Amino acid sequence: MAIGEYLLGPRVELGLDDERFPDVLRQIPDPPERLYVIGAVEALQSGIAIVGARKATPYGKSCAKHFATLAAERGIAVISGGARGCDIAAHQAALSVGGQTVVFLGGGCDNIYPAEHVGIFQRIVEGGGAIVSEYPWSYPPMRHGFRARNRLIAGLAKATLIVEAGLPSGTFSTADEALAAGREVLAVPGAITSKTSRGANRLIQQGAIPIVDDESFEQYLFTLFGALRQERIDEGGALGLSCERVARGDAAPLLSALRAEPLSMEELNRLAREYGDKADPLTWLVVWLAEAERDRLICRYPDGRYGALLVS
Repeated sequence: MAIGEYLLGPRVELGLDDERFPDVLRQIPDPPERLYVIGAVEALQSGIAIVGARKATPYGKSCAKHFATLAAERGIAVISGGARGCDIAAHQAALSVGGQTVVFLGGGCDNIYPAEHVGIFQRIVEGGGAIVSEYPWSYPPMRHGFRARNRLIAGLAKATLIVEAGLPSGTFSTADEALAAGREVLAVPGAITSKTSRGANRLIQQGAIPIVDDESFEQYLFTLFGALRQERIDEGGALGLSCERVARGDAAPLLSALRAEPLSMEELNRLAREYGDKADPLTWLVVWLAEAERDRLICRYPDGRYGALLVS
């Protein structure tokens, strides 16, 4: 779907000899000969790449949104590929707090894929961000283009955060490109029972820096970017949960389990029998679930399972 008539904003072509061409992209292996940009050329600054699975779980999307929000609130550009799943969740989170975000495409900027993201991309341009490709304006999106654009995502960023990836996974190519460009790779661990977290867990095993909570992420942002623009307004823990609210006696193991992965009622019943009211664990569980939803500690997913609150 050609969308030149829909995406409005400044259009710029940058050659390698253009002083506005990002220096960091000149230095990567196989630098692009040209960049085609819709939006603010000034947005092409070193930031943090946040990427993950296209067929993302609620956990993966929530992590992408959460860590993108933390970065954007501090004035750090969020860089990704605009794909379904974790990528678009990261872009939307940056937009929601007035942050800057950059999308690298696998085709031309007038041939957006996926087409349903046109509206979000327009908001990115209007918000001071940029839609970028190394391919001419109407070049069709093709498989090789998506693999190639990953080196640009990783190259513009000071570090790449993998929030969710299975095995095998196309997300791995972005991690590979980050290492090839001399950048750091960060990864959010997941449950060892989750297929969609096997890739991220494997990266950590291979030496990626684990991001296990807000503090570890914020510390690494400070290491990369120095003094940050502002402190968070929400001082809750990872995924918006404060320590005080987590400390709920016998309910704490349930909350910890739900933060690790979504659970069905059958699985929660087993935990309730172990940690809940021994006389009536089912009633105790139902009451606790209702209170935890009310207090926005957890939410119920469309498939009926309960899990960590999705960050919007």
